Amino acid sequence: MIQRQKAVILSSGGLDSTTVMAIAQHEGYQLFSLSFHYGQRHSFELTAAKKAALAFHAVKHLVINIDLGKIGGSALTDSIEVPKNRKKSQMDSEIPVTYVPARNTIFLSYALAWAEVLGAFDIFIGVNAIDYSGYPDCRPEYIQAYEKMANLATKAGVEGNNRLRIRTPLMNLTKAQIIQKGIELGVPYEITHSCYDPSPEGLACGECDSCILRKEGFLEAGVKDPTHYVIR
Repeated sequence: MIQRQKAVILSSGGLDSTTVMAIAQHEGYQLFSLSFHYGQRHSFELTAAKKAALAFHAVKHLVINIDLGKIGGSALTDSIEVPKNRKKSQMDSEIPVTYVPARNTIFLSYALAWAEVLGAFDIFIGVNAIDYSGYPDCRPEYIQAYEKMANLATKAGVEGNNRLRIRTPLMNLTKAQIIQKGIELGVPYEITHSCYDPSPEGLACGECDSCILRKEGFLEAGVKDPTHYVIR
């Protein structure tokens, strides 16, 4: 029996990371899902991440607790208002207050450590350079630099048994293309959560950057949006 390769999947329970999980499964990897309770505004995304791990038969879903709220500096971890109803041009022209300082660097570092322990050489992350909110740690040059560092800073990389890879299958896709890809792979988007500022019941606000990009993506993809939004 051929042993399938292992992969660590960074999972927020959102549309993008769940699509990435489906892609990794389709490529034949054993899935090890990694999520974080990092002091974010709500825990609905962690519930969604757990559902995604179950849906795609992850070998393990690990949730790590780190408190980025003590550092603050973001609308997702501090008492800063989440921007609403921004136009796409605004999203593309500035780094918003929903950017969490160094978040992807921190998350990838944990993923790298777990990958070493597991003997995995592939880390999947759902970053995107097209339909995103201007985050600097979602760019191709950042991922390339991190991958180079990973191979310099780890036992696995130095011994040269294999090369560690940071996999970004969504990097050059629009949100509509991501959704279309996910539909092909059977992603149950109704279990995913993208909203930055949901209601106490977990309903999406429909007005934050993430909700706007999600809604536009489903519309452009010609796919019914299964998200439950707050009725205004």
